[in-house]
Amino acid sequence: MSEITLPVTNIQRFSTQDGPGVRTTVFLKGCPLRCIWCHNPETQSTEPQVFFTKQNCINCGKCNGIKPPSLEGGLNCLAYANICPSGAIEPAQKYMTADEIMAVIHKDAAFYGAQGGVTLSGGEPLLHMDGCLEILRQAKQAGYSTVIETSGYFDPKHLDKLIAATDLFLWDFKIWDAALHAKLTGVSNEKILQNLACADKKGASIILRCIMIKGVNMNDAHFMSIKNLRRSLKNCIGLELIPYHPGGGTKNKRLGYKDNGNMNWIPTNEDMANAASAVYGGNF
Repeated sequence: MSEITLPVTNIQRFSTQDGPGVRTTVFLKGCPLRCIWCHNPETQSTEPQVFFTKQNCINCGKCNGIKPPSLEGGLNCLAYANICPSGAIEPAQKYMTADEIMAVIHKDAAFYGAQGGVTLSGGEPLLHMDGCLEILRQAKQAGYSTVIETSGYFDPKHLDKLIAATDLFLWDFKIWDAALHAKLTGVSNEKILQNLACADKKGASIILRCIMIKGVNMNDAHFMSIKNLRRSLKNCIGLELIPYHPGGGTKNKRLGYKDNGNMNWIPTNEDMANAASAVYGGNF
């Protein structure tokens, strides 16, 4: 039995977007990046948080009128979720052991087939390296395919163990320019690119995932950097261009933050087709 506890924001079952086949995707809370376009803001902080859904509030007064965004997070905020009778205040995370997570994963085993399996995502799942390694170990032992979706910003000291337990890395590549990357995500991309090069050298199977944000990174310089990066990798088996969507805005508001959704950042189908043509000469 594993007593490792992980902060889970969601377990998405029957997913077809997070690796090959049908997958069970486990989203873990905590991320070292602060991307201004983040669509899963509840996965950023490692601290406990609550969502407040205003339309569900019945003004019962049990919270004494103190609702998010007045709450600052931390364990105390969970007390408000416990006393809210309407579900207007609810935890943004659930704490589960690796064994409890695996119990959910095992329920979907019949649907995995030859390709499907488990994907660990976030946030940055590898902030929780020991827990991830335990889940990956158990998943491999059960015969499931294992995938990690990562920003690439993690401590590389366990990379050998990680590669041995992971069939595929979905590796985010956001912006080549280090200064601009730091401005828009809060961190330099130096560690991300170093880890990527190291993982590739060690034989990790990688798919690059590149978010496309109109007016931010959809330009010839970034398209060329994507092409050059892919060419530099020996074990990159694919490249995905993912259009920005503003879904994180609503979540931000429910967490008590400013809406970060920007309709002007949404690329059109033509924008995506042009990006695909520029990056790999194909269709989106």
